[in-house]
Amino acid sequence: METFKQIYARAVARKSKAAVEARLPRARSAAELAAAPADRYLSAMARALFEAGFSWKVIDTKWPGFEEAFRGFDPRVLSALEDHEVSALEQDTRIVRNAGKIRAVLDNAGFITDIAATHGSFGRWVADWPGDDITGLWAVLKDSGARLGGDTGPRMLRKMGKDTFILSNDVVAALVALGVVTKKPTSKADLRAVQAAFNQWRVESGRELGAISMTLALTVASPSPAEHDA
Repeated sequence: METFKQIYARAVARKSKAAVEARLPRARSAAELAAAPADRYLSAMARALFEAGFSWKVIDTKWPGFEEAFRGFDPRVLSALEDHEVSALEQDTRIVRNAGKIRAVLDNAGFITDIAATHGSFGRWVADWPGDDITGLWAVLKDSGARLGGDTGPRMLRKMGKDTFILSNDVVAALVALGVVTKKPTSKADLRAVQAAFNQWRVESGRELGAISMTLALTVASPSPAEHDA
Protein backbone atom coordinates (compact mmCIF):
# COMPACT_ATOMS: atom_id res chain seq x y z
CA MET A 1 0.00 0.00 0.00
CA GLU A 2 1.25 3.46 -0.84
CA THR A 3 2.37 5.82 1.88
CA PHE A 4 0.47 9.03 2.44
CA LYS A 5 3.51 10.93 1.19
CA GLN A 6 3.16 9.18 -2.17
CA ILE A 7 -0.61 9.77 -2.26
CA TYR A 8 -0.14 13.44 -1.44
CA ALA A 9 2.49 13.79 -4.15
CA ARG A 10 0.09 12.42 -6.77
CA ALA A 11 -2.65 14.83 -5.63
CA VAL A 12 -0.23 17.76 -5.83
CA ALA A 13 0.88 16.67 -9.30
CA ARG A 14 -2.74 16.93 -10.45
CA LYS A 15 -3.88 20.03 -8.58
CA SER A 16 -0.80 21.89 -7.19
CA LYS A 17 0.11 22.04 -3.51
CA ALA A 18 -1.78 25.29 -2.94
CA ALA A 19 -4.94 23.90 -4.54
CA VAL A 20 -4.77 20.69 -2.51
CA GLU A 21 -4.23 22.49 0.79
CA ALA A 22 -7.09 24.87 0.05
CA ARG A 23 -9.48 21.95 -0.39
CA LEU A 24 -8.67 20.09 2.81
CA PRO A 25 -11.46 20.19 5.43
CA ARG A 26 -10.61 21.26 8.96
CA ALA A 27 -12.19 19.49 11.92
CA ARG A 28 -13.48 21.27 15.00
CA SER A 29 -11.88 20.73 18.37
CA ALA A 30 -13.37 18.33 20.91
CA ALA A 31 -14.44 21.34 22.99
CA GLU A 32 -16.27 22.89 20.03
CA LEU A 33 -18.01 19.61 19.19
CA ALA A 34 -19.08 19.14 22.81
CA ALA A 35 -20.38 22.72 23.02
CA ALA A 36 -22.55 22.47 19.91
CA PRO A 37 -26.20 22.29 21.00
CA ALA A 38 -28.35 19.26 20.30
CA ASP A 39 -30.58 21.18 17.87
CA ARG A 40 -27.57 21.80 15.57
CA TYR A 41 -26.77 18.10 15.49
CA LEU A 42 -30.38 17.28 14.66
CA SER A 43 -30.43 19.99 12.01
CA ALA A 44 -27.29 18.53 10.44
CA MET A 45 -28.82 15.05 10.54
CA ALA A 46 -31.97 16.31 8.85
CA ARG A 47 -30.06 18.18 6.19
CA ALA A 48 -27.85 15.20 5.33
CA LEU A 49 -30.93 12.97 5.33
CA PHE A 50 -32.94 15.20 2.98
CA GLU A 51 -29.95 15.81 0.69
CA ALA A 52 -29.59 12.06 0.13
CA GLY A 53 -31.02 11.31 -3.29
CA PHE A 54 -32.29 14.86 -3.76
CA SER A 55 -31.04 18.14 -5.23
CA TRP A 56 -28.73 19.78 -2.70
CA LYS A 57 -29.47 23.16 -4.29
CA VAL A 58 -33.20 22.77 -3.64
CA ILE A 59 -32.60 21.75 -0.03
CA ASP A 60 -30.25 24.70 0.47
CA THR A 61 -32.83 27.12 -0.91
CA LYS A 62 -35.60 25.73 1.27
CA TRP A 63 -33.49 25.30 4.42
CA PRO A 64 -34.76 28.41 6.29
CA GLY A 65 -38.24 26.91 5.88
CA PHE A 66 -37.01 23.61 7.29
CA GLU A 67 -35.66 25.39 10.36
CA GLU A 68 -39.03 27.08 10.92
CA ALA A 69 -41.19 24.04 10.23
CA PHE A 70 -39.10 21.78 12.48
CA ARG A 71 -39.24 24.28 15.38
CA GLY A 72 -35.51 25.03 15.27
CA PHE A 73 -34.83 21.28 15.48
CA ASP A 74 -35.14 21.24 19.26
CA PRO A 75 -35.13 17.48 20.05
CA ARG A 76 -37.31 17.89 23.14
CA VAL A 77 -39.96 19.82 21.23
CA LEU A 78 -39.99 17.45 18.27
CA SER A 79 -40.09 14.36 20.49
CA ALA A 80 -43.27 15.68 22.06
CA LEU A 81 -45.22 16.43 18.87
CA GLU A 82 -48.74 15.03 18.81
CA ASP A 83 -50.15 13.07 15.89
CA HIS A 84 -52.01 16.02 14.39
CA GLU A 85 -48.84 18.14 14.52
CA VAL A 86 -46.89 15.43 12.72
CA SER A 87 -49.62 15.22 10.08
CA ALA A 88 -49.47 18.99 9.62
CA LEU A 89 -45.71 18.83 9.24
CA GLU A 90 -46.07 16.23 6.50
CA GLN A 91 -48.19 18.73 4.56
CA ASP A 92 -46.02 21.78 5.23
CA THR A 93 -45.01 23.45 1.95
CA ARG A 94 -41.95 25.06 3.54
CA ILE A 95 -40.16 21.71 3.41
CA VAL A 96 -39.79 18.72 1.09
CA ARG A 97 -42.87 16.69 1.95
CA ASN A 98 -41.38 13.22 2.24
CA ALA A 99 -43.24 11.49 5.06
CA GLY A 100 -40.57 8.84 5.63
CA LYS A 101 -37.78 11.37 5.99
CA ILE A 102 -39.89 13.68 8.16
CA ARG A 103 -40.62 10.84 10.57
CA ALA A 104 -36.94 9.88 10.53
CA VAL A 105 -36.07 13.39 11.76
CA LEU A 106 -38.55 12.96 14.61
CA ASP A 107 -37.10 9.54 15.44
CA ASN A 108 -33.61 11.05 15.47
CA ALA A 109 -34.82 13.65 17.96
CA GLY A 110 -35.50 10.75 20.30
CA PHE A 111 -32.15 9.15 19.47
CA ILE A 112 -30.29 12.36 20.38
CA THR A 113 -32.28 12.71 23.59
CA ASP A 114 -31.47 9.12 24.61
CA ILE A 115 -27.74 9.57 23.96
CA ALA A 116 -27.72 12.84 25.91
CA ALA A 117 -29.40 11.17 28.87
CA THR A 118 -26.56 8.66 29.08
CA HIS A 119 -23.56 10.78 28.12
CA GLY A 120 -24.47 14.25 29.35
CA SER A 121 -24.94 15.66 25.87
CA PHE A 122 -25.01 14.39 22.32
CA GLY A 123 -22.14 16.71 21.45
CA ARG A 124 -19.96 15.31 24.23
CA TRP A 125 -20.65 11.77 22.99
CA VAL A 126 -19.60 12.70 19.45
CA ALA A 127 -16.56 14.61 20.68
CA ASP A 128 -15.34 11.71 22.81
CA TRP A 129 -15.62 9.07 20.08
CA PRO A 130 -12.08 8.07 19.00
CA GLY A 131 -11.05 8.80 15.44
CA ASP A 132 -9.30 5.45 15.07
CA ASP A 133 -12.75 3.84 15.22
CA ILE A 134 -14.79 6.39 13.28
CA THR A 135 -16.54 3.60 11.37
CA GLY A 136 -17.75 2.35 14.76
CA LEU A 137 -19.50 5.69 15.23
CA TRP A 138 -21.00 5.32 11.78
CA ALA A 139 -22.35 1.92 12.82
CA VAL A 140 -24.07 3.32 15.92
CA LEU A 141 -25.64 6.11 13.87
CA LYS A 142 -26.88 3.55 11.36
CA ASP A 143 -28.19 1.05 13.91
CA SER A 144 -29.65 3.42 16.52
CA GLY A 145 -30.56 6.44 14.42
CA ALA A 146 -33.09 6.66 11.62
CA ARG A 147 -31.89 6.67 8.01
CA LEU A 148 -28.34 7.53 9.04
CA GLY A 149 -26.69 4.64 7.24
CA GLY A 150 -24.61 4.80 4.07
CA ASP A 151 -22.99 8.21 3.58
CA THR A 152 -25.68 10.12 5.51
CA GLY A 153 -24.19 9.66 8.98
CA PRO A 154 -20.63 10.50 7.89
CA ARG A 155 -21.83 13.59 6.00
CA MET A 156 -23.68 14.76 9.10
CA LEU A 157 -20.50 14.35 11.15
CA ARG A 158 -18.54 16.32 8.55
CA LYS A 159 -21.12 19.12 8.62
CA MET A 160 -20.69 19.36 12.38
CA GLY A 161 -16.90 19.33 12.19
CA LYS A 162 -16.21 15.84 13.53
CA ASP A 163 -13.09 14.49 11.86
CA THR A 164 -14.19 11.73 9.52
CA PHE A 165 -13.48 10.41 6.08
CA ILE A 166 -16.33 10.08 3.60
CA LEU A 167 -16.60 7.24 1.13
CA SER A 168 -17.48 9.35 -1.89
CA ASN A 169 -17.15 7.84 -5.36
CA ASP A 170 -13.71 9.42 -5.75
CA VAL A 171 -12.42 8.19 -2.40
CA VAL A 172 -13.68 4.68 -3.12
CA ALA A 173 -12.04 4.76 -6.56
CA ALA A 174 -8.75 5.73 -4.93
CA LEU A 175 -9.06 3.01 -2.28
CA VAL A 176 -9.79 0.39 -4.95
CA ALA A 177 -6.79 1.54 -6.99
CA LEU A 178 -4.61 1.19 -3.88
CA GLY A 179 -5.90 -2.33 -3.22
CA VAL A 180 -7.49 -1.49 0.13
CA VAL A 181 -10.89 -2.77 -1.07
CA THR A 182 -12.32 -4.08 -4.32
CA LYS A 183 -15.59 -2.09 -4.25
CA LYS A 184 -17.43 0.43 -2.12
CA PRO A 185 -17.02 -0.93 1.42
CA THR A 186 -20.22 -1.92 3.15
CA SER A 187 -19.27 -5.09 5.01
CA LYS A 188 -17.70 -4.95 8.47
CA ALA A 189 -14.54 -6.55 7.12
CA ASP A 190 -14.14 -3.98 4.35
CA LEU A 191 -14.84 -1.09 6.71
CA ARG A 192 -12.22 -2.43 9.12
CA ALA A 193 -9.73 -2.54 6.25
CA VAL A 194 -10.51 1.05 5.29
CA GLN A 195 -10.29 2.23 8.90
CA ALA A 196 -6.93 0.50 9.29
CA ALA A 197 -5.59 2.18 6.14
CA PHE A 198 -6.73 5.61 7.30
CA ASN A 199 -5.27 5.00 10.75
CA GLN A 200 -1.93 4.10 9.20
CA TRP A 201 -1.91 7.20 6.98
CA ARG A 202 -2.92 9.40 9.92
CA VAL A 203 -0.11 8.13 12.13
CA GLU A 204 2.37 8.48 9.28
CA SER A 205 1.34 12.00 8.23
CA GLY A 206 -0.19 13.62 11.29
CA ARG A 207 -3.09 14.67 9.05
CA GLU A 208 -6.76 14.54 9.97
CA LEU A 209 -8.99 11.82 8.53
CA GLY A 210 -10.91 14.38 6.49
CA ALA A 211 -7.72 15.77 4.98
CA ILE A 212 -6.59 12.28 4.02
CA SER A 213 -9.99 11.58 2.52
CA MET A 214 -9.88 14.70 0.34
CA THR A 215 -6.30 14.03 -0.71
CA LEU A 216 -7.32 10.58 -1.90
CA ALA A 217 -10.19 12.07 -3.89
CA LEU A 218 -7.85 14.55 -5.55
CA THR A 219 -5.71 11.71 -6.92
CA VAL A 220 -8.57 10.43 -9.07
CA ALA A 221 -8.15 11.22 -12.77
CA SER A 222 -11.75 12.25 -13.38
CA PRO A 223 -13.12 13.71 -10.15
CA SER A 224 -16.84 13.52 -9.64
CA PRO A 225 -19.04 16.54 -8.79
CA ALA A 226 -19.08 15.30 -5.16
CA GLU A 227 -15.31 15.66 -4.83
CA HIS A 228 -15.83 18.69 -2.55
CA ASP A 229 -17.45 16.42 0.04
CA ALA A 230 -14.82 13.69 0.04
